[in-house]
Amino acid sequence: MHPYLYVILIAHLSVTGFRYLLDYLNLSYLKKHGSIIPPEFEGQIDRELLIRTQNYSIEKMRFGFVSSLFNNAVILLFLFGGLLDIYNSRIASLNLPFILSGLVFFLLLIYAESLLSIPFSLYNTFKIEKKYGFNTMTPGLWITDGIKSLLISTILMGVLIVTGFYLVQQSPELWWLWIWCFFLAFSIFMMYISPYVIEPQFHKFTPIVDEILESGIRELMQKAGIRVSRVFQMDASKRTKHTNAYFTGIGKVKRIILFDTLIEKMDREEMLSVLAHEAGHWKRMHILKQLLLIEGISLVVMYIAFRIVQSDYLLDLFAIENGTFFAKLIIFGFIGSIASFPFSPLLLYLSRRYENEADRFSYELTNSAQGMVSALVKLSKDNLSNLYPHPLYVIFHYSHPPVLERIRRIKGLLVGK
Repeated sequence: MHPYLYVILIAHLSVTGFRYLLDYLNLSYLKKHGSIIPPEFEGQIDRELLIRTQNYSIEKMRFGFVSSLFNNAVILLFLFGGLLDIYNSRIASLNLPFILSGLVFFLLLIYAESLLSIPFSLYNTFKIEKKYGFNTMTPGLWITDGIKSLLISTILMGVLIVTGFYLVQQSPELWWLWIWCFFLAFSIFMMYISPYVIEPQFHKFTPIVDEILESGIRELMQKAGIRVSRVFQMDASKRTKHTNAYFTGIGKVKRIILFDTLIEKMDREEMLSVLAHEAGHWKRMHILKQLLLIEGISLVVMYIAFRIVQSDYLLDLFAIENGTFFAKLIIFGFIGSIASFPFSPLLLYLSRRYENEADRFSYELTNSAQGMVSALVKLSKDNLSNLYPHPLYVIFHYSHPPVLERIRRIKGLLVGK
C-alpha cells in the first residue's frame, strides 16, 4: 500500500475516533446531569419524563454508534479493500458512452446505499421511535414513502448526473464553473417547485381551520414585512408525533407549514412566537447568507476537484487499474469529507448565531418572551430533547443552541429591556 494511503487511512480513522469520543463525552455528560430538573423546566416536567428523555437520547446515540460503525466498515472495505477497483472495472468493461457510464456508475451506488440503510431505518422507525411513542407510520406507508423517495431521487440525481457529465464532456477546461452554475440554478429551481411537486408526494397540506389563528399569523407576517402566499397545516401525525413548523418555498411562493401535531399541542401565543422566529430568518437574510457561503465554498471545492482529477494521482494512490473520471470523483469526495471536518464547527457556529438572532427577532416582533420560552419547553418535552449536551459535542454537532441556553438568553432579553 502506498505510504500516503496510510496517511489518508489514519486521518479517516482519527476523524472517526474523534466523533466517537464526542459521542462518549455527550453520553457521559447526559448520565451525570440528565436526572436533574433545570429551573427553567420546574413544574413542566417530572423526574419520570426526565428519565424517559435521558433513555431516549442514550438509545439514539447508541444506535447512531452502531450504524456509524457499519457505514465506516463499508467505506473502508469499498475504498481500501479493493471493491472500488472491481466495481469501477465492471462499469468500464460495459464500454458505455461517457454520460451513460457515469449515470450507471453513480445510480447503482445510490441504490446500494439505500438498500444497506433499510435495516437501520426499520429499526429506528419501528423499534426506537415506536418504543418512545413517536412513530405512527404503518409498514405499508413506510414502503410507499421509500418507493417514492427512490423514484424521486432517481429522477433528480439523474438530471444532475447527466447534465453534469455533459458539461464535463463539452467543456473540459471550464466544467467546474459551468457545473457550479448549474447546481446553483437547480437548487433555486427546487426551492420554487418543491412545495408544489415534491412535498405533496409525502404529505397532505390543507388550509388551517382555525381562522383566528390564521388571521393572527397573517397579521404577524405583515408586521414583519413578509408576504406569505398560504398558511397550511401538514398531516405529520400520519408518520410521527414529533412537532415542528417551517417556511417553505422562495419569493412569491413562500408558504408557512404547521405540523398538525404542533397545532394540537401549542396555544396561539406559542405558535406565533415560533413563526416569528422563522420570520426572523427571512428578515435577517440568514437563508441568503447561508446560500452565499455554501455556494462560495462549493465554487472553491469545484475548482480544487478540477485541478486534482486532471491527473491520475488519486487512481495510482488507490491502485485503480481502469482509470475513470468517476472513480476519481469518489476518491476526491472521500478525502474531501476528511479535510472538511475541522471546518464544520465554523458553519455550525454561524448557524447557532443565526438562531439566536431569530430568537431576538421573535421577541422584538411579538414583544413577548414568554411565548417563545413556553414553546421551547413544550418542543423539548414533546420531542424528548437532550437538555444537557456536552459543550464540545455542541460545537461539532449542534446547528441550534442547546435549549437551556436559548431560554436563558431569551429571558435575558426581557431583563435587559
